[in-house]
Amino acid sequence: MANNSLFINEKGTGVFTVEPAHSTSPLHTSSTQAAAIAWAKANHPDKPLHVARVRHLSDKNKPDHWRRV
Repeated sequence: MANNSLFINEKGTGVFTVEPAHSTSPLHTSSTQAAAIAWAKANHPDKPLHVARVRHLSDKNKPDHWRRV
């Protein structure tokens, strides 16, 4: 995966975040996954976007745990 990718994560509290690769500082938070995806596509259309397949992941470098949106 490219280093400029964005990741949609659920924080376990019902909050979804949009995070850049290799960072845990969110660019945006939303109450739904769809809203987080829409925000990322609208504000960063040039960056690949990935959503976790399995929850509670800490290693974004494992591509089999992410699906492209």
